[in-house]
Amino acid sequence: MRASAETKRPTGSSRQRWLVLAVVSGSLLLCGIDLTVLHVAVPSMSRDLQPSAAQLLWIVDVYSLALAALLVTCGTLGDRIGRRRMVLSGFLTFGLASAACAFSTSTAQLIAARAALGVAAAMIMASTVAIIRVVFTDDRERALAIGVWTSAHSAGATIGPLIGGLVAERWGWSAVFLVNVPVIVVILTVGARVIPESKNPVPRRWDLTSVVLSVTGLAGVVYALKQAGEHAGVNTTILVTAVGGALLLYVFVRRQRRLAEPLLDFSLFGERRFTTATLCVIGCFGSYVALLFFLTQWLQQVGGYSPLLAGLSLMPPAGANAVGAITAPRAARRWGNRRTLTGALSLFAAAYAAIAAVGDTAHYGMLLPPLLAAGYGAGIVMTLGADSIMSAAQPERSGEAAAIQETSFELGAGLGVAILGTVLAVVYRTSLPSVPGLGPEERAAAGESFAAAEDLLAHLPSPTADAVLDAARQAYDRGFTAVAVIAAAGLVVTAHLAAVLLRPRKAGND
Repeated sequence: MRASAETKRPTGSSRQRWLVLAVVSGSLLLCGIDLTVLHVAVPSMSRDLQPSAAQLLWIVDVYSLALAALLVTCGTLGDRIGRRRMVLSGFLTFGLASAACAFSTSTAQLIAARAALGVAAAMIMASTVAIIRVVFTDDRERALAIGVWTSAHSAGATIGPLIGGLVAERWGWSAVFLVNVPVIVVILTVGARVIPESKNPVPRRWDLTSVVLSVTGLAGVVYALKQAGEHAGVNTTILVTAVGGALLLYVFVRRQRRLAEPLLDFSLFGERRFTTATLCVIGCFGSYVALLFFLTQWLQQVGGYSPLLAGLSLMPPAGANAVGAITAPRAARRWGNRRTLTGALSLFAAAYAAIAAVGDTAHYGMLLPPLLAAGYGAGIVMTLGADSIMSAAQPERSGEAAAIQETSFELGAGLGVAILGTVLAVVYRTSLPSVPGLGPEERAAAGESFAAAEDLLAHLPSPTADAVLDAARQAYDRGFTAVAVIAAAGLVVTAHLAAVLLRPRKAGND
């Protein structure tokens, strides 16, 4: 967005400016928390709602997929109708969707409420950085404000599992959403008083056709992926849905290239470094969020950890992630962006491989070194990858680059859980050992998910019930191992791409 095109408004007192920052950063903290807060509550939620394997993945990542799909759209719409109006509407929607999640009594209701939560988060995230740019006119203050704003979302995603564990263990899984409501009431009340209105007097055209193509195409591809995992194969319906979704996405890309004012400017991807950095961010953040999600399930379902203990177990890698983000600029100055990114991706891949090789829920001490390495490597990649996306774009296109940067993080989170979750579901179902005395229907039910296997225990005699639980734990353990191996392989490929494609065109500029 060009500064000259902004509607100018008085920025108010220094106190008001920092109150605005507190409001928008607090809302971003909540958006980050809701990305990961449900992770440790999944086992208890699964026992109550009994979702299928595909439905469970939808519950977890429909939030990030909806956010990614609508982030750019909401930004363009906020430029037209007013960013204050957009962000306040987002706050209200976020609170209502949180309450809807908490009081959901079926899987379908929870999926719909989580999707609404993602839409609300997109409304919030798309407008807050533009509000900061309008309110903070001093370059130094604005740089500090954007730094605080950026770290708020990462901090929320980091502490989400801990908050989820604390709340779920004491009040149940639905309470993890109710925590949002009083906080959002305060944010909405204060925000309505202090956030100034701003618009772009010459906003970009809002193309409804592009919105429909992108959302429908992405939903079709992800739906087909999840259904393939649930049915351990591909049928005609799944194939048609996948091809249809891919075709819609292809039409979306073609349309963006032809439009004078595209919803998403794909010409930026003509720059090799921009494209490579975006792929690094998607691959790294997707792998990191997937690690947080599947690790919490593995620790609870295979290791018998409580929700709180599972949340606490994620604090060391979360701390290492923060250290990696802080030290990334210094490492880049010493070894160069390309070498640092390649090394950090390789470290993350090695950590995943180590978890697959030596991971044992009974010996957390063996897990700790690779978890610390994973967190540290991911922190470096996410920081330098985001910086590379912005630096690869021309200054006058920084707004468009920022939109793609934010979208890549959320899209990575959604796709990471969707793809690796499909792998886990397939491996769990196909590797579930036979249990003597278990009928075909009961075995099919146990193969739906770990929670479904637990539900059978109350209806089985003690020896058989113990054997079913042991079989489910073995199958889930194998599924988690497969996830770790595939994620490690994907990160190795990403590291190779960074090493080759981020090589400078002129020697000596690494």
